[in-house]
Amino acid sequence: MNQKELLKGNIAIAKAAINCGCKCYFGYPITPQTEIGEYLSNEMEKRNLAYVCAESEIAAINMCIGASSSGAKTMTSSSSCAVSLMQEAISYACSDELPIVIVNVMRAGPGQGYIYPSQGDYDQSTIGGGNGDYRIICLSPSTVQECIDMTYKAFYLAQKYKNPTILLLDGLLGQMAEPAIINDNPYEEIDNSSWVLKGAKNRPSRQINSLEPNQTKLNSHIFKMFEKYKQLEENEQDYEDFMCDDADIIICAFGSLARCAKDLCSYYRQKGIKMGLFRPKTLYPFPNKKLEELSLRAKLFIDIEMNMGQMLRDVRLTISHNAKISFIGKPVGDWLKKEELIDAIDKILKENYATSL
Repeated sequence: MNQKELLKGNIAIAKAAINCGCKCYFGYPITPQTEIGEYLSNEMEKRNLAYVCAESEIAAINMCIGASSSGAKTMTSSSSCAVSLMQEAISYACSDELPIVIVNVMRAGPGQGYIYPSQGDYDQSTIGGGNGDYRIICLSPSTVQECIDMTYKAFYLAQKYKNPTILLLDGLLGQMAEPAIINDNPYEEIDNSSWVLKGAKNRPSRQINSLEPNQTKLNSHIFKMFEKYKQLEENEQDYEDFMCDDADIIICAFGSLARCAKDLCSYYRQKGIKMGLFRPKTLYPFPNKKLEELSLRAKLFIDIEMNMGQMLRDVRLTISHNAKISFIGKPVGDWLKKEELIDAIDKILKENYATSL
């Protein structure tokens, strides 16, 4: 039986990547995710696996394209402004339908920002900064244990749907340590023999290439990609709903901030106010089916983020006119504390909703 270890989020991700068969890691150091590459630089050499500290983030993601084309489970990790440098290649990888895992441990922005905690890369990860029509699978852990479990899931979904997958966590979770278990990878291996480039002695030659001068063929390819995205949205939405069964007020939060939101639910229930938490585990596909269901019963949703309201757009699109929506946000810096959130929520209730709840 596996024992719990005291692990940083970054180290937990690195250990899980090796445990589920990552063969190649290419990266470039940037705070607050540098421990991922640092750990793998030692451990992958011991196992005769491929580790390269690239000359830049652009080089690292393009190395991932090459390795993934050959069928190797491939990962890179970076942070925020450096992930911005990868956007062109991520667009290529989505068009090429390559299963690359990208770990983004967020820091403050815009621009270079600083190493303050933030959740400012929601839009970057779910909408994307590259050109053309594409989507990126995006998973968001809130505990160190979920860093492990979602690393396994990221590799699995990337392989299953032949699509780049982002594991998105904030710098707080990457740097904090808590007990967790490095369990066995629960997911089946996906057969990739139909598309990988491993020599063509006994089959017709293949190409992996995003350049397509024929507009009919390019349109057909994009339509096919979006059929895949429909399957993702239908089958892979994942979430946590905490005390939502009878909730009049539901907090929406993702990542580390959702941990504090659970404490808020208990606090307000002691005061006789039925509050619950809805936490997306998949940011794309966003779990709109369950959120819409909840919006038919709850009277008020309060979206809380360490940004200026990036997930708020998806919450609004889902809830539409079914319920009222308020927002509490802060872009960067010290994490929103329970006391700050109570003051903000009390103000919302007093000014707008006290008579209806």
